[in-house]
Amino acid sequence: MTLTARSMTAADIPACCAIINHTISLGGTTAYEDPYSEADLQAHYLHEARVSTVALDGDRIVGFQAAFEIEPGVFSIGSFTDQQSPVRGAGAVMMEKTKSDCRAAGGTSIIAKITSDNTGGLAYYSKMGFVDETVLTGEFTRKDGTVVDRVIKRFML
Repeated sequence: MTLTARSMTAADIPACCAIINHTISLGGTTAYEDPYSEADLQAHYLHEARVSTVALDGDRIVGFQAAFEIEPGVFSIGSFTDQQSPVRGAGAVMMEKTKSDCRAAGGTSIIAKITSDNTGGLAYYSKMGFVDETVLTGEFTRKDGTVVDRVIKRFML
């Protein structure tokens, strides 16, 4: 199949909810620790986000990404791919559309805030061209009491 990316719609919410909730259940690859309801996911990732993208392998949603404008021209991004049936290249196809959509919305940069224990996320954003900007020491505490740093990476549009 050919991987494609398009803007997220309300019809995509159940598949995106399944992807993020499975990722949350695995632990260690997202700062989120509580599952999303479909209503909460739609409110946050479809309505609050300025840019929402899904990756498709044929007709199957294999990932989603959202960018929130946190200050004029600066977007903060979140990315999730299907961990049950991973598809190589899903993250790259989403990122190209998200970068294009952020540029079209007047964006000058995209930041990613990744917990330091999320080695896959750190590697992904580096591979996508994000560069380390700063480390926020002791910035995040997991439910089990583990304190981790947050690494801020930036991509200049």
